Formats: sequence, C-alpha cells, structure tokens
Amino acid sequence: MSRHVIRIAVSLALLSSVVVAPSAHAAAGPVTTNGCVASVPEPGTTAPVRICYSLFQPADASAGHTVPLVFHSHGWGGSRTKDAAAFKSWLDAGYGVLSFDQRSFGESTGVAHVMNPELEGRDVVKLVDLVAGLDWVTRQRPGDPLIGAIGGSYGGGYQFAGAFAELRDKGRTRFDALAPEITWWDLKESLAPSEAARTMWLSLLYAGGGTHLPPAVQAGFVVLITTGQWPTGQAGRDLTAFFAKNGPSWQVKHGRKLDIPVLIGQGLSDNLFNLNQGLQNFDKALTARARSKSLFVGYNAGHTLPSVVPPGFVTPGDPCSIALGSPTFAALEQRFMDRNLKHEDTGLSGFGSYHLATADGRCLTQRQLTPNTQYRLGKVNAVTTAVAEGPITVAGVPQLKAKVSSLVPGAAAFFALSVGTTPLDAKIVQNNTMPLRELRPVHGVRRTVDLPGIAVDVPAGKKLFLTVSPVADMFAGQDGHVPAPLRLDDVRLSLHRVR
Repeated sequence: MSRHVIRIAVSLALLSSVVVAPSAHAAAGPVTTNGCVASVPEPGTTAPVRICYSLFQPADASAGHTVPLVFHSHGWGGSRTKDAAAFKSWLDAGYGVLSFDQRSFGESTGVAHVMNPELEGRDVVKLVDLVAGLDWVTRQRPGDPLIGAIGGSYGGGYQFAGAFAELRDKGRTRFDALAPEITWWDLKESLAPSEAARTMWLSLLYAGGGTHLPPAVQAGFVVLITTGQWPTGQAGRDLTAFFAKNGPSWQVKHGRKLDIPVLIGQGLSDNLFNLNQGLQNFDKALTARARSKSLFVGYNAGHTLPSVVPPGFVTPGDPCSIALGSPTFAALEQRFMDRNLKHEDTGLSGFGSYHLATADGRCLTQRQLTPNTQYRLGKVNAVTTAVAEGPITVAGVPQLKAKVSSLVPGAAAFFALSVGTTPLDAKIVQNNTMPLRELRPVHGVRRTVDLPGIAVDVPAGKKLFLTVSPVADMFAGQDGHVPAPLRLDDVRLSLHRVR
C-alpha cells in the first residue's frame, strides 16, 4: 500500500534454527534467504521465541564487495515481505534488505507486547547480531554492521525499540540511520489521550491483531472500546503498566536520546498517531546534534479517517517530499539512506527543520514551532469561537489554557482549530481533535490542553476558529453517557503564527 494514500488498515520491528531457501542463484538476481533467530522467551517461560525473516542479498554483494543493509518490518497485524521485487529499488541501488515478522505475527512465535524494549526491542537486537555476522554486509568495526531501518506505524515502532534497547544496554546503537513513519511517542497518550479512548481506531486495531495480545490486555482493550474510558482499579493499573515502556517517551524519561540521523514521516491528518506524537519524537528523542542531521516531513496521510462530527477538511498528499526534491516519501528515505549509509552527496537539504503539508496541500517549512502569539478568548462553552481573521498561517501544536468547571463526573470536551467564514461552516483542520475529560466534578480548576498539531493557511475572507465539541467521532461511545459539556473560563489560546 502506498505510504501516501489513506490507510484504513493499520500499517499499524545469534543465528539459530535457520532454514535457508535460496530464491534464485542466477547472477542477474538477488538471493533470498528465509530463516529465524532465537530470541527472548515470553515472561514466565524458558523456551526461546522464534523471530523469522527474509534476507535479500544483492547479486553483486560478496565478502569482496560488501554493501550496507536496511531493516524493514510490517504494520500491526501484518507480516514480513517475502518477495524481493518489493525492494527492487533498494537492491538495485546496492543495499541488502532484511524484512522480518515481529513477535507473534507471521511465522514468528510469542505474544505481542507492542514494542516492549525487553521483548520486541531484544528481538531487533538479535537480528542485528545476525546481520553483523554476514560477510557481505559492510562492517564499520567487528560486530558493527552498516545498517538503516524503514517501516511505518508498528514498523516504525520497532526502529525506536531496537535502537533504544541497544543504547540502554551498550551505550550506543548499531543503527546508523532510521526512517520511522506514522509511529508514536507515547502509546497510552496516543490510544487514550486524557484517558479518553480513541474508540474508532482501537476497534480497528483490535480487529486487526487483538488476539495476539496477552489475555489481560485483550480484556483491557475491550473495556476501552466498549466504554471509551481507561479501566479503573487493577485492570487500569495493569494496562498502564503494559504500555509504560513501549515508546520513546519512557526512554527519554530515563535519560536516553538517540544520536543518529532520523527521517521522521508523520501524518498531519493521522488521527491515531497524530502530528503531536511525531513532533515529540523529533524534539525530544534525538540529541541536538542528531536533529541537525535529521529531517521532519509531515504529510496529509497516515492512519486517516474522515472527521464527520465535528466536520473536518484536508487535502491528501505529500507536497514536502516533492519540495525536498523527491517524488515520494519512499524515494526521499532512499536518498536519506544514501547520504547516511553510503555518504553520497544526494543534494538533500532542510535538516533540522519542520516540513509540513498544510491542510490545503502546500509545503510549509519552519525552523521552529514554538507558540509566539496568544489570544484571550474569555468564556467559552461547547461552541465555535472566532480567534483571528485571515490571511494568517498557523503551524505546530496550539495550546489552550482555561479554568474548567463541570457539574457531573465524566464530562468531556473535544478541541480543535477550524477554518470557515462563520461558526456554522467552519471545519476542523486536518480531521483531528484532542480531548479533555474530568473524571469528577470540578470548579474553576486550571487545565492545559495541547490541541492537534496542524499546518493551515487561513485566506482572506475566512476566519480561524476554536471549536469545542461535546462529542467527536474518533472518540465515540464515551461510556454511553449523554454528552456533558465542560464550562471554560479565562480561555487563552497560544499558537505559532507564521504570518
């Protein structure tokens, strides 16, 4: 499936027991080897888990002519790519490729722990160990192969899990460059921001691979989907503990940052792992030196469902890969690897900047996205309130601060910026909302809400609005309650205004 079309199916990472199956030893074609490595047993067991892979060796790669290698893996519920033709551009360019089945998927065994560094992270390290022993893969020093990684969603998660696992255990990672797409910073925050479940996407995730989860986590997913709320009591604590380590957020909290070049592709219209998640990876998971060699590309694609309630708008596409000189993100990531693995002059520029597709489909580049303008909106209820008149351009993550009151437990509101001529025709930018839930009645408590990250041009004759809705379709079914609106006083909206 193309990286830049709407993805309804989630495109959601010591050699032992190897089975070799050469696909074609003809000089004109690559050689495919299918095999498995023995990895960390499931908790409470002793039998190694089998992680299976397909390894593609370019026809001219040998001990006398070594090549760099690129890792690849699938989204949630998927399996590895076994056909060398899928990697033709990489193989033709002189890269080896390893595509693997993540724990519990495809031919790999075990249970899915959703990128736990002790499990899926170690799986990736075992595969790096395998590659380090191949005489046709370039080694920078003994045991250190020249490698990069690609993949989206769950296939982006393995890249961070593996690189951070090595960083924690060895003080450095053997990955030389990463290119994760549409993946997460904090998994709980993605699945249930403010502990309000993204029920629409959780239903699709569960249908696509829920049976691969541990039984207790499966039960927690069912609670999330059916109530829209994070479970209470022990079930909630178990679910929180399950997701605690499964993302760059946990690694950064423990003082670790990656010091390698990273090309991040993130969907501004992605309403599962939204732009906020990608920006935090870029801003927090990398050292300053790494960011100066890295690229952030935001496109209007990813885990994208249309927003009907409240109504949204977006123009699908990836104008920023084109603006950076590549026809697609796939072509851009190969140029990125050429630069960082082969040290070729690819003509790439724009490092350390944010390249964001606007809602109407142009590429906006910014060196920083820190809010620079504040609007005092006073009292706001569940309505659409005018913020500013066009022409203006807004980018980044707007932030709302307010005194919040609610009369009943479980009251919620869903926030977004929108564009229109009047409140009646205003549509939310890039189909995204972010929630605030109050579990108990409150009166005048101060709250801060990060709104969905956006990039939008508001033309002359239209206005930028703040939309505060009591319901949102990505979060449908919040315990089946009649919507209970929040009262918002002393509302202040901060945003990055480009012009």
